[in-house]
Amino acid sequence: MDSVTLDAVDRGLLHALQVDGRAPFSRIAEVLDVADRTVARRFARLRAHGLARVTGVPDSGRIGYAEWFLRIRVRPGGAAAVAGELARRPDTAWVIVLSGGSEVTAILRVDGQQPPPVASLSRAPQVVSLDTQRLLRHLTDRQWPGRTSALTPDQILALSTPRSEESGRVALTDLDRRLLPALARDGRTDYQHLARGLGWSDSAVRRRLEELRRNRVLRFDVEVDAAVLGFPVQAALWLDVAPAHLLAVGRALATHPEIAHACATTGSHSIVAVAVCRDSEGLFGYLTERIGAIDGVRHVETAPITSIVKRAAPV
Repeated sequence: MDSVTLDAVDRGLLHALQVDGRAPFSRIAEVLDVADRTVARRFARLRAHGLARVTGVPDSGRIGYAEWFLRIRVRPGGAAAVAGELARRPDTAWVIVLSGGSEVTAILRVDGQQPPPVASLSRAPQVVSLDTQRLLRHLTDRQWPGRTSALTPDQILALSTPRSEESGRVALTDLDRRLLPALARDGRTDYQHLARGLGWSDSAVRRRLEELRRNRVLRFDVEVDAAVLGFPVQAALWLDVAPAHLLAVGRALATHPEIAHACATTGSHSIVAVAVCRDSEGLFGYLTERIGAIDGVRHVETAPITSIVKRAAPV
């Protein structure tokens, strides 16, 4: 990845895309008070340098998928092979190398109530141990503030689209099964190209995509390297929390700007989270002053993030 410095327009663009990943550049330009071609050129630059990618992310629970958290300890020098194999799988997201290459973690999405298909992975010669835990609930339903603090409330409102409060499982259609993978690869693909690639009409694709978004089955995420935003120190946290305090601890973490994501899982560590800080001193202060002050947290294990091999989008 080449070195790129982000200015106010870049940060505003990234925040705008986080609000609406498919917003026309003309609308974003109006909100940012810049020219249309400036927004288009900036996004093309960020894409070319591997710094920004818009991806469509379905709600796993609503489409009948279970999520599993994998924690894999590997032999010295084995992280690249294991992480690469996981990243190439269509059922994985957030493949991360930890602790200088001694561990790999990933999220595995499984259709229905089937067990996670990890038998072949557990037999890999690089794998020392494999721990699989069911992801029970996402505890942070907001975006990490480090990438969503460039716009004013009025600008955010101007870019926002209405959403329903519907919940419950949704039966996928034949169109959905083709549309969702296409949007995962590139969430900004225009309707004409989507329709041509899927073999459906423009109007059908547009109508169904808007239905999925409006009913909160599909959202669009912007993949951005936190280091580019000035937060190069990232760590995975495993929190051992007393059961009676689990919800309260989750709510507390959701208010911390250092937490990019947190989820409740089965296993001996009931919460897994990712902390993002400006430097190691910031991480130390966060662990000792913020995490240490939360009632119910009995133990915290940390592991520095060495690299993120795959985020939500397919490689």
